[in-house]
Amino acid sequence: TGRTAVLLESVSFTLSSFCCEPFSCCDVMEFYCPPCETAMCKECTSGEHVEHPTVPLKDVVEQHKASLQAQLDAVKSRLPEIDLALQVLSEILQQLTNQKSSIEEDIHSTFDELQKTLNVRKSVLLMELEVNYGLKQKVLQAQLDTLLEGQESINSSCSFTEQALSHGSETEVLLVRKQMGERLSELASQEYPLHPQENDQLDMHIETEGLKKSIHNLGTIVTTNAVAYETVASGEGLRQCVVGHPTSITITTKDKDGELCKTGNASLTAEIFTPDGSVADGEILDNKNGTYEYLYTVPKEGNFVLSLRLYDQHIKGSPFKVKGTKSADISPSADSAKKRLKSPGSGHVKQKAIKRPASMYSSGKRKENPIEDDLIFRVGTKGRNKGEFTNLQGVAANSLGKILIADSNNQCVQIFSNDGQFKSRFGVRGRSPGQLQRPTGVAVHPSGDIIIADYDNKWVSIFSSDGKFKTKIGSGKLMGPKGVSVDRNGHIIVVDNKACCVFIFQPNGKIVTKFGSRGNGDKQFAGPHFAAVNHNNEIIITDFHNHSVKVFSAEGEFVLKFGSNGEGNGQFNAPTGVAVDSNGNIIVADWGNSRIQVFDGSGSFLSYINTSADPLYGPQGLALTSDGHVVVADSGNHCFKVYRYLQ
Repeated sequence: TGRTAVLLESVSFTLSSFCCEPFSCCDVMEFYCPPCETAMCKECTSGEHVEHPTVPLKDVVEQHKASLQAQLDAVKSRLPEIDLALQVLSEILQQLTNQKSSIEEDIHSTFDELQKTLNVRKSVLLMELEVNYGLKQKVLQAQLDTLLEGQESINSSCSFTEQALSHGSETEVLLVRKQMGERLSELASQEYPLHPQENDQLDMHIETEGLKKSIHNLGTIVTTNAVAYETVASGEGLRQCVVGHPTSITITTKDKDGELCKTGNASLTAEIFTPDGSVADGEILDNKNGTYEYLYTVPKEGNFVLSLRLYDQHIKGSPFKVKGTKSADISPSADSAKKRLKSPGSGHVKQKAIKRPASMYSSGKRKENPIEDDLIFRVGTKGRNKGEFTNLQGVAANSLGKILIADSNNQCVQIFSNDGQFKSRFGVRGRSPGQLQRPTGVAVHPSGDIIIADYDNKWVSIFSSDGKFKTKIGSGKLMGPKGVSVDRNGHIIVVDNKACCVFIFQPNGKIVTKFGSRGNGDKQFAGPHFAAVNHNNEIIITDFHNHSVKVFSAEGEFVLKFGSNGEGNGQFNAPTGVAVDSNGNIIVADWGNSRIQVFDGSGSFLSYINTSADPLYGPQGLALTSDGHVVVADSGNHCFKVYRYLQ
C-alpha cells in the first residue's frame, strides 16, 4: 500500500544517514552515537564524533529490537478484540437481515390475509344483494304477471263482445249474451293485486372512514437506535437492596452518540444471580420514552450479581455487585417501587403443612401409602450439558410418559421420561424463526406438536414432536409471552407477561380472543405467569404481582379469583406454575414462599405437597405427569423435582 511505501522510503533514508557508507567502508560498524542517532565505525569515534558519548551498537540494536517487539505485541494484541467485534457485528447484521426477511414475510402474509378477508366479505355482500334482489324481484314479477294476464283476459273478452254488438245479427247477439254474460260478470268482479306487494329499496350501509384510518395505522415497524455501551443504569438498587423488599433500578437508553433515545421497545434483559448461582426473578417495565424500570427482590442476604443487557450486550458498568441485607431501613427507591407494584419477597418460608388422609396413589400402580406425599426424585444441576439447566422455567407433560422442560438460559427444551431419564433436547439460540432466545413456557398440543413461548423473541414457536420447527404465531402481537397451555378446543392460550393480558390463538395463528390489562382489578393482571385449563374449559391464570389465581371462561369472562399476599394457608407470595388434576383441584407453585399448595375447583385451600425434605427454591412451571405425579421446575436449585400426589 501507499502507506507501506512511505515507511520503506523512510527506512531507506535512515540507512543512508549512517556516518560511514555501510557497504563501502571496510571498517565494521560497531558503535552508536546517541546525540547523532547514527551507527559508526571505530575510526569515526576518534573523528567527528570524538566529543560525543558512544555505546556499543549491539546494545542499542537489542534495545531497539525489544522496543519494536513490545510495540509489535501491543498492536497484535488488538487483533483478537477486533476479530470478536467483527464476529459480533456480523452476527448482528445477519440477525438484522433475518429479522427484515421475517418481517417482510409477516407483512405479506398479513396483507394477503386481509385481502382474503376483504374478498370473502365482498363475495358475501354480493351474495346477500343477489338473494335480497331475487326475493323482491320474484314477488314483483309474480304480481306483474298476474296483472298482465288479467289485462289480457279483459281486453280479449271486451273486444269479442264489442265486435258482436257492432256487427252481429240478432241471433249472434243473443248467442254472445248467453256465452259472454257470465264471463264479463266474472271479469268485472275479479280481484286483482293492484297495490305493490314489494318495495324497491336495496341500499348498502358501509362506513369506510374508520376502516381506512385503521388501515392507515395498520402495523408499525418497531425499532430503536439504543446501544449497550452508551446505555446507563441508575438507582440505589445497583449497589444494595433489602431482603424481601422490591428494589427499583432506572435504565436510560442512549444511541451511539450518547444522545437519549426517546422511544421504548428496546430488547432489555436483566438477571440477578444469587450467591449459589441461581437466578432470582424480576420484571422490566417499559416507560415507552427510552427509560425502563427494573423491579427485583432478593430472597436472602448475600452478595448478588446483577446483569443488565441490551440486545445481548452488557450496558455500561454491567455486571453490578449488589449487597442484600436484612436492614429495616428501606431505601427510597425500594419504597417507591413497593408503592407501584408488589413483588415477591421472602425465600424459604416454613410451610404450615397439614396431614392429608392416606389413599391410593393416582397412578394406581401401588396400593400402600408408607409415607406422606414427598419427593420421588430430582433431576439436574447447573450447567449447559444434557440433563443440566440454567434457569429452567416452564414444564409440560404429555400422555406418552414424557416430561418437557423449557431451559430458559440454555435456549432449549429438554425432554425426559416420567422416571427422569434424559431422552432428547432441541433448540438453537437466535432471533430467527425456528430459533429460541428465551424459552419460558412449554405445552403439548393434542396433535403432539410442542408449543414454546419465547419471551425475548416475542412469539410462540410450534415444533413437531421430534423437535422440527413448523411455524411461529403471535409475532407483532405479543410483548413478552411467559406461559402457554392448550384448551379443549385445541386453541393455544398464551399468557403475555409483559403486556399483562392473555391471548387465545387458533393453531394457525388467528386470534380467537384477547382479554386482560395491567392493574389489580378482577379482570386485570400484574405480571401474569402461567396458565392451565380445567375440564369445563375454564382458563386458570397465576397473577404474579397481584398474589392471586384467577379463573376465566373459555371466552375470557371473569369467573372467580382466590389468594392474597402472605404466608398462610391459601395465601401467595407471587404464584407461578399451575396445573389441574382429574378432580378439578388446582395445584399452584408459590414462588416467593417456595412451596406448592393445593386448592379445590372453587379456590378453597386443601393442603400442601410436602417438600420439606429437599426444600424448593423459587419454583416456576408445574405440571401433572401421565402417571399422576407432580413435576415442578425448581429454578433456584437448577433441577426439576417429581413428587407423589394424592388426589
